[in-house]
Amino acid sequence: MRELSVPPTYTVGPDEAIPDLLAHNLAEFPDKVGLRVQRSPGQWSDVTYREFGEQVAGVAKGLVASGIKAGDRVALQARTRYEWTVLDFGIWAAGCVVVPVYETSSPDQVAWILSDSGATAAFVEKQEHADVVESVRGQAPDLGPVWVIDDDVLGTLASAGADVPDSELEARRATLGADSLATLIYTSGTTGRPKGCELTHGNFLFEINNGMSLLGRFLNVDGSLLLFIPLAHVLARVLQVGAFRTQTVIGHTSDIKDLVADLGTFKPTFVLAVPRVFEKVYNQGKATADEGGKGKVYDKAAQVAIDWSRAQDTGGAGLGLTAAHKVFDLLVYRKLRAALGGRCIGAVSGGAPLGERLGHFFRGVGVTVYEGYGLTETTAAAAVNHDAAFRMGTVGRPLPGTDAAIADDGEVLLRGGIVMRGYWQNEKATAEAIDADGWFHTGDIGELDSQGFLKITGRKKEILVTAGGKNVAPAVLEDRIRAHALVSQTIVVGDGKPFIGALITLDEEALPAWLKLKGKDASLTPADLVDDPDLQAEMEGAVAEANKAVSHAESIRKFRVLPMDFTEANGTLTPSMKLKRNVVMKEYGDQVEALYAKAPAGRS
Repeated sequence: MRELSVPPTYTVGPDEAIPDLLAHNLAEFPDKVGLRVQRSPGQWSDVTYREFGEQVAGVAKGLVASGIKAGDRVALQARTRYEWTVLDFGIWAAGCVVVPVYETSSPDQVAWILSDSGATAAFVEKQEHADVVESVRGQAPDLGPVWVIDDDVLGTLASAGADVPDSELEARRATLGADSLATLIYTSGTTGRPKGCELTHGNFLFEINNGMSLLGRFLNVDGSLLLFIPLAHVLARVLQVGAFRTQTVIGHTSDIKDLVADLGTFKPTFVLAVPRVFEKVYNQGKATADEGGKGKVYDKAAQVAIDWSRAQDTGGAGLGLTAAHKVFDLLVYRKLRAALGGRCIGAVSGGAPLGERLGHFFRGVGVTVYEGYGLTETTAAAAVNHDAAFRMGTVGRPLPGTDAAIADDGEVLLRGGIVMRGYWQNEKATAEAIDADGWFHTGDIGELDSQGFLKITGRKKEILVTAGGKNVAPAVLEDRIRAHALVSQTIVVGDGKPFIGALITLDEEALPAWLKLKGKDASLTPADLVDDPDLQAEMEGAVAEANKAVSHAESIRKFRVLPMDFTEANGTLTPSMKLKRNVVMKEYGDQVEALYAKAPAGRS
């Protein structure tokens, strides 16, 4: 077993807890702007730590007045918005445990989380969410009050707790320590019932104090961070908490359709996103260039950016490449940086592999994307690239205080202060995940190189074994196909089959520009195009590009374009944009079988 141990740079004291971060800022920087709230499109209002702290105290006192006890679990279901952060810290200030629920969760998922966690209260965003909660109340016997955020929840709770003294909040804080449970985050449930990951205050503080220092160039008193991925996701949550540690200004936006506009007005110095967001920025730039007749210029600029970035790892770019890079910076790259607000100097990508080509592209245009790796069970990042240790195509070195190992079967094992306490009320699952030596078995397959950089090559359960006995990690191929401007999602198949195949879905936002470029009706849908010769040829190019990354035996021989996309709404993606392979294979089993029918299923 290959193993790497990195000593911690910070040790969490036994009495430390997350509310201390806000208390420190209130004592030292009460009038510093800590957050900005979008009151209307493009208009952001400053919120000082003093103002934020008063609202947090109002929430905590309201919970106390409503009979919520220290240690109680309180559910929080909403999109990414300012009130989420207020409620998160308010629940902690009341000595309680936050149970995030994705705002898109089904009634069955809501019922399970409320029941399994034993939640005694819940915050929901809208009345429709409250109606769902009421419809499943019979399955959640411990559930008490339910508050609707849109119904002035902050004012309601502040009024309810007006008579609660500050001393009561001090007493609630005294109940918390590093070992106290901070949150129960239920895994996305790509298979089976979601399990509640027990993350302590110590887990969060260990993560942010050992990890945030690595990103100090971006997360600091002069920095700003626009949160837009769901705060129910552990990565967004950790950066939210970490921003209080570093006094980085936070903004929130929940409508991804308006993301580019919000980035333009908020102007963050740092962006956190999943790979699909970076793919869309690239693809939108490509579509705009194609539409304006400058597609070849964009393609050349993209290749120069990639070549320039690769050259940084091999001694630097030559004179010709440097000159071309400067020209395209004026013509193309600055426009792409403007799409991220114009001030963004770095980003973190998590949740899924970014893809080496896309990573080089963004570094080449002036916004380095620092890819990291982690799971809910490891309080988000267990490894991350940063300025002092950066290697494209890897997820970086383990965080300080984190041990990493590669088991004999290739599985990545992790150990340290970031690893969860266990799964809520599920000793069997906990014992299966965390062994007697404290190693958390991630289920991911990876490699550790001689300098300690970790590379993730696939999921242990997702390794495909062809009929010929060839092991194939689908992620490598999927990442490269998704890099194509027209592709939204893809799933590589072939377990037990004679060769590797793929199902591909189209990006409906990018489609009209391509149709116009090809002289076709721009109103055509993916369902109209599954057998279109031009589209088939375009996808053949994407598949051929992906196949360059693997051996012939691992290459995709056939593919099919599907008439509709994989989305969270139709149950094929998790809220963090991960593919639910079991669902896709069940829903599209006939399409998979068609790949292996004797008659050719489309071109390949």
